[in-house]
Parts: sequence; structure tokens; C-alpha cells
Amino acid sequence: MARPRKQTYTLEMYLKKNRKGDIDNNADVQRNFVWNKEQINELVVTVLTDDYIPPIILGEEEDSKLHIVDGGCRTAALRKFREMNYKITSVVENALIPYKKRYVDEEGNILYEDAVFDIRNKTFEKLPVELQEKFDEYQIETVIHECCDGSRISKYIKRYNNHVAMNPDQRAFTYIDRFASRIRKLVDSRFFVECSSYTEKERTKGAVERVVVETIMCTNHFEHWKTQPKAACKYLNEHAKEEEFERLADTLRRLEHIVTDDMKEIFNKKDSFIFLAFFDRFTRYQTEDIRFVEFLRTFQRNLRGVRKNEKGLLFDEIDRELSTKDRQVITDKLAMLETLLAEFLHGGKKEEQADGLEAFLAENLGMDREDIRADMDLYKESLDVLLDDTVKIGSKIRSAGNRPSLLAMMVYSYKEDKDLDEWMAVYAGKHTGYLVDQKKNFQQMRADFERFLAGKG
Repeated sequence: MARPRKQTYTLEMYLKKNRKGDIDNNADVQRNFVWNKEQINELVVTVLTDDYIPPIILGEEEDSKLHIVDGGCRTAALRKFREMNYKITSVVENALIPYKKRYVDEEGNILYEDAVFDIRNKTFEKLPVELQEKFDEYQIETVIHECCDGSRISKYIKRYNNHVAMNPDQRAFTYIDRFASRIRKLVDSRFFVECSSYTEKERTKGAVERVVVETIMCTNHFEHWKTQPKAACKYLNEHAKEEEFERLADTLRRLEHIVTDDMKEIFNKKDSFIFLAFFDRFTRYQTEDIRFVEFLRTFQRNLRGVRKNEKGLLFDEIDRELSTKDRQVITDKLAMLETLLAEFLHGGKKEEQADGLEAFLAENLGMDREDIRADMDLYKESLDVLLDDTVKIGSKIRSAGNRPSLLAMMVYSYKEDKDLDEWMAVYAGKHTGYLVDQKKNFQQMRADFERFLAGKG
């Protein structure tokens, strides 16, 4: 059998032949049009920027009629824009299309100047004439299999469409090209291979790459958290730093040495990024790494299904009404883990913690413990309102480990009748962390607060 021949058409001629039926897009086994608006947008941009479109595969019958074997959706998408009044959406990427604008000077000479046209919310008819011509003159390549009948055309359709389209995670990964190789190395690390519980199917579908992206976002850019993987990848591609990935690599290396087989199930597709981001917070307690796994074991066996947070929810109930990737869900889960960790590291009893907190406040503020106990609910509620108004979600200042010194500042504000709001907003903007020694941290914050007030005076 002869090799397929190549044929190049202008796009205008190709679509005309398709419209007339000379190039048929309705083979019996051809799938229906399945593209979304984003895919149509991208194809139109490809044409208008004169970029590459793979050849369309055709099968030719004895009577010279051509049938589309591979490229039916591309053909339908191009016709939608050229002939069916399709409007490019407002979220199209690369919306500004450069072109040569034609004009006639005073002497009747035809000249050209560089111009740019925004194609958002535009149909073909709204394009400048120059871009309409560029669209129609685009060279579309085809490869034609000769001497075909219905059976052979069906065989070719099956052959050329025997692939799996990208899922959302895989497609999103194409938007983080700056760090793609870095992420691949992390995905191949021993932690993800031996210390986690991803299925082979999840690995091949890009789940681990998504976990890495979510971990970087949650750890370093939580104030800009993106629920959708594509948006997260695009954000990191522009804003992430190499040291953020190196810090995650260090986290994975440390976990490789301590995660035991009974803890692998925690690091799954759903929760991995939560616990990896949580380890970053754990390191601020400056204790041995092995204590992290000891806490996870206690959490998994004794706390996960028993202890409830301040909203009366178990850990696995926090996302029952919202998405697992919702920012508030993540905030609540991390807050609960930090509360439980603080209890774990300090003996594990809430009553003892309460006594310890009251003693801390009384000692550092020179007050009676009974007076502090009587107004504790007021102090806590006031602190929560202050933080919500002045400190962004995800800031390390809001960590459970920093709670004692924050409460001390709130008690101090009531004691001295001084408002914290303006100062806290400025302080949170300048500081990204806190001292583990809460007495020293409180003294540092109080001194900063007094300097702030003196500067206003």
C-alpha cells in the first residue's frame, strides 16, 4: 500500500470543503464534539499567532471523498469561530494578539504599523480585517490515507484516537514549566516512593505532582491559596522561589528517616499536603523530628476519631460541607493539628495546659491568676477578632505555638487600656515568625508595641 500523501490547504479552503461535505466530519464511529471553551480559545490563538497545529488525518474513498480520521474536534472548533459566531471568552490566555495594521498615508501609499488587538469577548466578525485574513490564510496540513472504505476508516479512527486525554492535574502541570523539572525530582524522592500510600493509578495521573504544588502553596503562599490545580500552578510559576522547593526537599529527606510503615496511610492523595505543611510548622518547636511521627501515631490511633475542634468537629468532619481544598477547611485542619501537637508536647492534658497558660499570663503581667481565669473567654474572643482583622490567614504569627504570647499582649492591652489593632497590622507585616520561647516573644512584642505608641505621640 502506498504511503499516505500530504496536502496543505489554506484554512479558509479547508473549512469550505468541510462545510460542503468534500471533507466529511461525520464518520459513523467518530466521537461527538467534546471540547470546552478553553480548548477552543487556545486553538484560535494558535492560528492567529501562526503557531503549529498538528496535521489532520484524512481517509480517502475511491470516489475521492475525504473523511476526517483524526482532527474532528479541531475542525469543529475552527468552524465554530469562523462560521458560527463563537465568542472568545474573557479568560482566554494570550488575549493580546500582535499584527501588522494596514493604512494609507496622505500620498496614497499602503503602509503597515505594529498593532495589538484584544480578542477577549470577540467573534470572528469583530476581528480587524488583517487578523481575519491571517486566520483564513493559515496553512493547515493534512495527511491523506488513500483507497479507504468504511472499515478501513474506522480502523484508522481507532488507531489515531487510541490515547488518554490529559486529566486536570496533568494539564495543570503544563502551567508550571519554570519548576517542572524540580517537581519531577521531588516526585521521584524516596519519601513519595516508599513512605506514602499513593496507588499506581494516582501516580500516573499526576496526583503526586499536585501534592507538591499544594504543599508549596500551603507552606509559602497560603494567603494566595488556589483551589484549582491550574490556578495554583500558574501562580507558582510566576511567584515561587527555588528555595521553597529546596526546603520541601529537606522536609522529605527528614521524613524519609522517621516515617514508619504504620504511618504511611496518613500521607495519601487527600491529606499529604496538609501533613507536609504541618511538618514545616512543627519544626518551629525545635524538638527532635521523631517526635513528629510519635505525634502522628497518637493522633491517628487516639485522637483523630475522638477529639473535636472548637467548632465541635472531628478532624475528618471539617470538610464535610466544604471542599477538601477550601482555604477555611485547610486553616481549620492545621489549627486543630497545632492545638493537639501543643498538648502532646506539653503532656497531653487540656486542664494542665489551661493551668500552665494562666500561670504564664499571671507571671508575665503581674496579675492574679483568678482574675485572669475570670476573664479568659473575653481575652480569647478579643484576640480572635484582632487576628481576623489584622493578620492574614496562614501567617506563622497565628500559629498555636505563638498563642500564649498573643494572649499576653491582649491581656496587656486591657490592663493598660491601649488598643492593639493598628500596631498588630504593622507588626504582622514586618514579622514572618516568632520566638519559640514565649516569654521572650511577649517581651519583644510588648517593646515593639511601646515603640509604636511612642512614635505616634
